[in-house]
Amino acid sequence: MSSIRAKLVRYLSSAVLRRHDAATLDIGRIRRQTAWLGRLQMTALGVKVDRDEVNDLYAEWLTPKSRRDGKLLLYLHGGAYIVGGCDMHRHMVSHIAKAGQVQALVPEYRLAPEHRFPAAVEDAVGVFHSVLKSGIKANDIIIAGDSAGGGLAVATLLALRDAGEAMPGAAVLMSPFLDATGSGDSMRTRADVDPWFKPEDLAVITAHYCDPHQKRFPLVSPVFADVEGLPPMLIQVGDHEILLSDSKRFADLLIAAGIEVELTVWPEMYHVFQMFVGKMPEARQAINRIGEYIRSRCD
Repeated sequence: MSSIRAKLVRYLSSAVLRRHDAATLDIGRIRRQTAWLGRLQMTALGVKVDRDEVNDLYAEWLTPKSRRDGKLLLYLHGGAYIVGGCDMHRHMVSHIAKAGQVQALVPEYRLAPEHRFPAAVEDAVGVFHSVLKSGIKANDIIIAGDSAGGGLAVATLLALRDAGEAMPGAAVLMSPFLDATGSGDSMRTRADVDPWFKPEDLAVITAHYCDPHQKRFPLVSPVFADVEGLPPMLIQVGDHEILLSDSKRFADLLIAAGIEVELTVWPEMYHVFQMFVGKMPEARQAINRIGEYIRSRCD
């Protein structure tokens, strides 16, 4: 059973998010609001923030006092490919970096609808190349992301593999968005318990990012990809979200391909609940596990 705090966060966040109609969403306004709310939250104690430009993109380096030299967490933020950035994700990623004792890099890749697929993938691959040029080895990088950022992290891995290039040593995905077609069972079985999203919203959101014929492209919907050769992964997802099947189906693909994967389905949790670290114990517990995983991969 979820904590009282988790239930309160669920109620309050649902009351806010359910006001918005995906079909009439003012993307510019949502970007401003989420950035403003993000700036109100403090970074984890002892984590330094440095602003930079990487691959011609604004980016931030989040560096905890205790960290492993030569290791990096490349974090790709979520936001349905249309919103999000450093302001929105600085709080959560700083806690992940501190828990993992690793420096994190958060780039602001180009967003849709101004920059449609494959712009985000090109940006993420470009940032990865820039990091390699700085002297960090591919195997010393862990790529991570939440929601659309989780899908982008996998798309980045697939693009690197298909190009015959070195890949990060591991990946961490939180509530990853991996199926733009919305064909998973949870779109139906979790529709009544997801406090944030409605299945009918998916087609509206994906239309901002890609063309209809691109929805089944592996770099858009990795659940349809050949996953051979991908690195080990940690996947966390809530049991009360319509994207649950994305994680389960992708984990099954990894297992079938002989790839090490740890999938945790958190009871009664909702989309990217880790964002609420400091406000509910489940978020702290999940980030602590992510930290343990990162540290084990950095040894």
